[in-house]
Parts: sequence; C-alpha cells; structure tokens
Amino acid sequence: MAWVFLALASFGEIFGVMFINLYLKDKKWWRLIPLIVSFGLGFVLLSLAMREIPMGTAYAIWTGLGAAGAVLMGILFFKEPAGWRRLLFISFIIAGAAGLKLFS
Repeated sequence: MAWVFLALASFGEIFGVMFINLYLKDKKWWRLIPLIVSFGLGFVLLSLAMREIPMGTAYAIWTGLGAAGAVLMGILFFKEPAGWRRLLFISFIIAGAAGLKLFS
C-alpha cells in the first residue's frame, strides 16, 4: 500500500505545480485553494508512504515522478516545447524511479 500512497503523492506534486501555473496566469485568491489542497494531500500521502519505504527512496521517487509529470503536464496542457532530448531525459527520470522501486 505504501507504493500506492507514493504514486498518489506524486500526483499531488504534479497537480500542485499545475495549480501554481494557473494561479500565476490569473492571480485570484481562490486559485490558491486547490494549490494548497493538492500539495497538502501530496505531503500527507508521502508521509504515509515513508512509514514503509526508506526516506531516500521515497523522496527520490516522489520528486522524480513529480518533476517528470509536471514537464509532461506542461507539454500536454500548457504548450511547452517537447523536443526529443527533453522527452529522453524525462524517460531517464522515470526509469530511475522504476529502478529504485525494483531494487528497494
């Protein structure tokens, strides 16, 4: 169950970054609510995952998947560039996270 919590915590990170981007485009106070909820939920789920997964592994996977997901979110929804080099290095991040899971 800890790995499920960790994957869900990564989504909290991804959506939190997305809500930051939306807030910066239209600085209304109510746009901060989903941002705070998303990051807060991500932290709670990360803490639940860290009960069984070592801190270094959990943090590396959480930040890696969060970063890769945020880049993909930017490409898919915010028209950021998607060059082959960028996608290659995102795949390295995801492969590293998968490797940590396999060997933990």
